[in-house]
Formats: sequence, structure tokens, C-alpha cells
Amino acid sequence: MPSESTMRYGCNPNQSTARFYMRQGGQLPLEILNGAPSYINLMDALNAWPLVRELNRTLSLPAAASFKHVSPAGAAVSVPLSEELAASYFVDDLELSPLATAYARARGADRLASFGDWVALSDVVDVPTARIIKREVSDGVIAPGYEPEALALLKGKKGGSYPIFKIDPDYEPAALESREVYGITLEQTRNDFMPNSDFFSHVVSKRSDLSAEAKRDLTVATIAVKYTQSNSVTLALDGQVIGSGAGQQSRVHCVRLACSKADNWYLRQHPRVRDMQFQQRVRRAERVNAIDIYLQEEATPAELTAWEANFTQVPERLSAEEQRSWLDGLQGVALSSDAFFPFRDNIDRASRSGVEYVVQAGGSVRDDAVIEAADEYGMLMINSGVRLFHH
Repeated sequence: MPSESTMRYGCNPNQSTARFYMRQGGQLPLEILNGAPSYINLMDALNAWPLVRELNRTLSLPAAASFKHVSPAGAAVSVPLSEELAASYFVDDLELSPLATAYARARGADRLASFGDWVALSDVVDVPTARIIKREVSDGVIAPGYEPEALALLKGKKGGSYPIFKIDPDYEPAALESREVYGITLEQTRNDFMPNSDFFSHVVSKRSDLSAEAKRDLTVATIAVKYTQSNSVTLALDGQVIGSGAGQQSRVHCVRLACSKADNWYLRQHPRVRDMQFQQRVRRAERVNAIDIYLQEEATPAELTAWEANFTQVPERLSAEEQRSWLDGLQGVALSSDAFFPFRDNIDRASRSGVEYVVQAGGSVRDDAVIEAADEYGMLMINSGVRLFHH
């Protein structure tokens, strides 16, 4: 592997001089197998890779992430898909390997946000996984290796220019990390925290029954939130992220955003959505947009006219009452917050999106009120004492 490599450009095309290299010298742990990466490609790849590696090492399952602008749009481990979920994710026509299942879940968390994603995969990429990536709009992939046929499939994307990274799975970064901001170098110890059994030990709620599945989902949510731009809150269910609230200045706005995305994820599984009859010319990305408009509370006449043209038969809109009735079936959701909850309004909102398990740092002067709210809703709450800001 080389000691340095050039980038297509920096964060923006006008930042034309750009490269990446090892500050302390030595070879890069990263090999570019295809394409020419940009600065943002590298930022996504080098945040997404440790996320999936940590999921894989912690849960011993293939893991995948769908990254956009240095935060995960979705992340997941390999838990089998139901027929309904496979249809919602547009993969019911494919045979899925465990790794492909993990990526289908990661991509399916928020298909609107995952448009043009960076893909990270914990295992050697096989043909079923490459086939999903091949047909989706994506900006690149990072993985520890590729089967020859899978690599050939991926090299055919974007007219042969699709960026493909191979990362050394045994590479461990230095204990100290640094970056320059406005000409000034900042240095800190790398955040090597990994959730273990102790992380889940300080249950502060009346409810204390933490199943293996709930612990798995809290682990997925926590490792995902660790690599999400702060302030952030992540919701997970069945081994995958279902909603992420990233980069908000207010904690409750993180919760509202994550929960609204989780609601949207669940509503996309409604029979009326799954039974939509699209025009044959309508591609997957356009179907995602049409479903999003369908689930909006309000749409302009122009939006509705354009929306109706996607269907052979225009579906009846879900009323607010029908949406709420369906959302009442969303249960068992795990929530991880990168810092403490300062007010109970966060818990009130989370309760409407099926949240039953919560892990947060704790340490707020209003901890008692937050815990009381969790008890009112029958939630299990853990105060971990660990803050996971990521900038």
C-alpha cells in the first residue's frame, strides 16, 4: 500500500489541492481499488468503517452502514428480514447473504437519506451484496476485501469510476489523534470506548428486564450514535437503526427528528404502501420520493399532481387516524443518546414511537424527572455515565 494518495478535490471542488497520508509516516492501511475519492468520501469511509468493525466485533454478526455527510443514515447487523420488510426495502426479488441482509437493513433505514450513500461493510464483499450496491445510487464502498466477481460488478458502476476502498481489517490507529482547524492543531486521545456488559448495568428505572434482543439493539444504537455528528440520538429495532437525529443543537430536536424518521420507516411497511402500483418507468429512487410525499401531512397541489403520475392507480392517502393506529404497533424500540436528557419532553416524544429501552449518560440536574417519565411509560432506562459526542 502507498504512503500517501491524492484526492479528487477537498471538501468542495474549489479546494483543488488535496491528499491523504500518514502523519507519522509508513504505509496507508487503505488501498484504492477503483475510482478517485474526494475529501468527503474519505471522511465518510473512515467514520463508517470503525462503526461496522465495532458492531461486528461486539455482536459477532456481519455489519453494514449507509453513510451520508459524516453520519450514518442507517447501520445494521445481519438479522433475517421478514417478507414484508424485504418488500419495503425493495430486495424481495434477490437472494440475500448475511452481509447483503445487513446492508439491505442499513440502506432501508432511511432510503431517502441513503440516496448517494457511502457503503461500509464489515466482511469480504460477496456477490449478493455487490448486486444490491450495483443497482442503487451510491458514491463508494469500503470493506476489508472483495470476491473477484463482486469487485467486477462494483467496478462497472458510474461508468467505471465508482470508488472502491480496501481497508486493512487489522489496522489500529494511534492512541492520539489530531486535526487542524483554522491553522490550529487540536489533539486528543482517540475515543476507543466500546459498550460492554458494564455499560448496561446501571438500570435506574423500575423496569429491569433487558432481553438479549433489547441489549443487541441498544448496542447497535449506541455504536451508531458514537459515529453520528452531535448532538445526536439514535433509535434501533431488530438489529438495525430505524431513526437518527444528527447534528441538532437541542436534545429534544434530536429526539423529534430520530422519532419522525422511525415513524416514517414503520409507515413504509403499511399494507397500503407495500401494495402501491407504480408505473413501470418509475425507478426505485423515484418510488422512495413518491412514498415520502404520500406520508407527508401536507402536500401542495403541484406536488400531488406530479405524485399521482407515478402510479397506475392512485393510492388512497392514509388519514392521521390511520397513521396513528398503525404506529401504535411499533414497539420494543431501543434508544441511545450521546449525552444526558435535560428534560422529560425527550421521553414523552420517544414514547409515541414505540421506545421501550433507553440508554443515556445521565447526570442532569433533572435526572429524577426524566426517570419518573420513563417509569410512567414502562420504559427500561440505563444511565451509563458515558458521553459520546462526535465532531
